[in-house]
Amino acid sequence: MSSIIVWFRRDLRLSDNPALTAAAMSGQPIIPLYIHDETDARPIGGASKWWLAGSLQALDAELRRRGSRLILRRGATEKILEEVGREVDAEAVYWNRLYDREARDTESIIATQWKNHYAFNGALLCEPWALTTKAGSDFRVFTPFWEALLQRGEPAPPLAAPARLPAPTRWPRSDAIKDWKLRPTAPDWAAGLRSTWTPGEAAASARLDDFLQEDIGAYGRRRDFPGIVSTSRLSPHLAFGDISPRQIWHRARTRAAAHPAHESGAASYLRQLGWREFSYHLLYHFPDLPRRNWNARFDAFSWRKDEAAIEAWRRGRTGYPLVDAAMRELWTTGWMHNRARMIVASFLVKDLLLPWQAGEAWFWDTLVDADPANNAAGWQWVAGSGADAAPYFRVFNPITQCMKFDPSGAYIRRWLPELGALPDQHLHRPWDAPADILQQAGVVIGETYPRPIIDHTPARDRALAAYARMKRNI
Repeated sequence: MSSIIVWFRRDLRLSDNPALTAAAMSGQPIIPLYIHDETDARPIGGASKWWLAGSLQALDAELRRRGSRLILRRGATEKILEEVGREVDAEAVYWNRLYDREARDTESIIATQWKNHYAFNGALLCEPWALTTKAGSDFRVFTPFWEALLQRGEPAPPLAAPARLPAPTRWPRSDAIKDWKLRPTAPDWAAGLRSTWTPGEAAASARLDDFLQEDIGAYGRRRDFPGIVSTSRLSPHLAFGDISPRQIWHRARTRAAAHPAHESGAASYLRQLGWREFSYHLLYHFPDLPRRNWNARFDAFSWRKDEAAIEAWRRGRTGYPLVDAAMRELWTTGWMHNRARMIVASFLVKDLLLPWQAGEAWFWDTLVDADPANNAAGWQWVAGSGADAAPYFRVFNPITQCMKFDPSGAYIRRWLPELGALPDQHLHRPWDAPADILQQAGVVIGETYPRPIIDHTPARDRALAAYARMKRNI
């Protein structure tokens, strides 16, 4: 009997996987296949590789419980699909769609190579072309987009995982995941990732359960405070498809229906899921989103070049405690709180006047949730060059943001232990602390903790002047 290939991508789960479900319903033997395509125009970063290894191992374990297994191959996607198809006499390939330009181009090639090909939506609540303004164009502002998405009604309920998967009479050759060297070894910098995360479908479901039971009711009030656990931390699971947005949506709705006091928190949380949808809407209609300004007038902006400043920012050595704490959280865990992401991005592009692409590239390499849509849309939003961006002249003050969203210094003390003995009132601007206080705390500005690499007030004025010049010159 001919077999079917299910081509796994960023959908590394069995539940609510439309391509897998459709293939299983055919009754034909299934070859689950993941291709590590290193010819991609933009390979995934180091932190994402670490996560990918864990999710692939978890997926293989779940497949084996259902009488199947995951086949791993490395190479150009279209070539590998053709090779595996010949090896097992496959008559069709099934997959779930992706929406960045490179993925879409690859899908177009596969569609011409395979007479029998079937593609599904396994990544979004609503595919980008299915939602338009009343004028028939794509959305460029979030709130109307979100309202239109809500007006479509509830998304379809998630699909159950197949109980069994028909196995072929012979399996194709599979790579060993260790041979892909996705995990770092020399040096092994992933200790913080291992202690923070468990990739895979089961871990994603458990994390969502914990969030819905413990945190969703207060989500709207607490989500901006990085020093407390108040968010779901599902973003890397979403990025790799360990869980689907439909699963999150319906489980959050069910929780809110059973506990009306949680309804406001659930609505606030699902709105963040809406921002993810909006980011993919933007990426689909503007494929250069990770590289070019969505708003072309920003092409005239004069960014600075300062590699030393970029490196200080990357390493959490700017002298601004909240910025440095966030960058060290990122370096250690591969993740950063969303409020902190906005603050560190504003500091790079506005205080330092360095191009948003430099920050987007660093996040792409260091985030376990690096996502082609969310990452680029977030950076462009802060820079002011993106869709529905905050007023381009808004500059986050890293000191007042710190005082407002980490008033007790819990976040700073966790990630900057060298400042831990400072009293709360001096923790946010340690360079201004009296000499005796610094001495008692064991802090030597410029030695144990850096001086600020820039003064925020004149930096803000410089940024506003640069934005004003850009506006005048257009």
